[in-house]
Amino acid sequence: MADFATSDSPAVQAQLDRLNSMTAGQDKLGRARLRRLLDRLGSPERHMPPAFHVAGTNGKGSVCTYLREAVAAAGMTAHVFTSPHLVRLNERIRIANRLVSDEELAQLLSDTLDAVGDDETTFFEATTAATFLAFSRHSADASLIEVGIGGRLDATNVIPSALACGIAQIGIDHQEFLGETIEEIASEKAGIAKPRTPLVTLAYPPAIEAPIAAAAASCEAPVLAQGKHWHSHISGEKLHYRDARGELELPLPPLAGAHQADNAGLAIAMLRHQDQLDIPPEAMAAGIRAARWPARLQTLGDGPLTVTLPDATFLLDGAHNADAARAIAAYLRDEVRKPVHAIVGMLASKDAESFLRILAPELGGITAIPITGYDFRSPFDLAMLAQEGGVKTVGTASSLDHAVSKIGKDGRPGDAFYGTVLITGSLYLAGQVLRLNREIPD
Repeated sequence: MADFATSDSPAVQAQLDRLNSMTAGQDKLGRARLRRLLDRLGSPERHMPPAFHVAGTNGKGSVCTYLREAVAAAGMTAHVFTSPHLVRLNERIRIANRLVSDEELAQLLSDTLDAVGDDETTFFEATTAATFLAFSRHSADASLIEVGIGGRLDATNVIPSALACGIAQIGIDHQEFLGETIEEIASEKAGIAKPRTPLVTLAYPPAIEAPIAAAAASCEAPVLAQGKHWHSHISGEKLHYRDARGELELPLPPLAGAHQADNAGLAIAMLRHQDQLDIPPEAMAAGIRAARWPARLQTLGDGPLTVTLPDATFLLDGAHNADAARAIAAYLRDEVRKPVHAIVGMLASKDAESFLRILAPELGGITAIPITGYDFRSPFDLAMLAQEGGVKTVGTASSLDHAVSKIGKDGRPGDAFYGTVLITGSLYLAGQVLRLNREIPD
């Protein structure tokens, strides 16, 4: 699992260099080492604002975005921890609604790494500890915490309590850490359940429902499932939500894709099933309208990358597993200008076969590329898999800009391309796209 960072700030980079020199190697699930570090830091996880804890294979970052914007619309502040970052490490940490500054991030990392001592740490453990240290030093109304991988053994699961826990879409991913079957993965995700705390979920088939129910029962956490305890659906141009407290008519999410209605519904259900924060319906509606989450079916603006093909629409998505590919495929089928040419780069650890088999019917062509700085799947392999899936025009390129220039030359006379260019396969690739096109998340 690749996870590291660089920074344009010399002070932050100096601490990242320290972290790289003391890391225990590849991140592994387990919390004993992190608990020792947190103890030496004064147990900051016990001194943070009350938390919403969100797990899931796909969608958990979007859920946190809806929660964040709803809290802000209610005139409150939230600390937010999400991962991975796309361009800057600062993106992972919001303090009272604002990204952490370089100056404070450098100090947080320094304090955290000083506390490591003779022990070991990993990138995710250290950044989690630094985040919780930040959250303990600043007041806010809530903490929004996205799980890294899984749930039960994830570093974020050291928090002792929560206002509500939520589980977004569950699929097959990170099998090397979570198990090979959907039942095993669901059980790991449900490990975030807290004693007698609402565990809010989407609607799942029985194979997923059963292990979630078992995990929740072990700590007497009530499970509040979509379709049973709360309901949401799109009708016309509205998101209709209903639970025991009544009905809400909400705006549709601005984030692209029909699946975002479920993510928004889950966030609303989490807010409605806790009783410490008063988030009125109008703030929930405003939060949905304000939501922005980069590299999730994001339409790129004008920049150094997109200017190469001025007649094309550029769509960026960090999807890297089969369920995310299905969401993209549905969007490509119904919502975008044709033809669609995909630029794809994937990590070697991902299931490229399933990903490309699902996307292939919606693609007119594909150019496979490496992901610089990471252990990536061979572009030749990706191109061959796409061809086996039925994509007629396949090729490889050495870089993003090389891939874009090839689309222009191969697509239509005059170096023009009037369709959609989809860039996908990895959040790490997505980060490189945003940096190259000068669209830095803020």
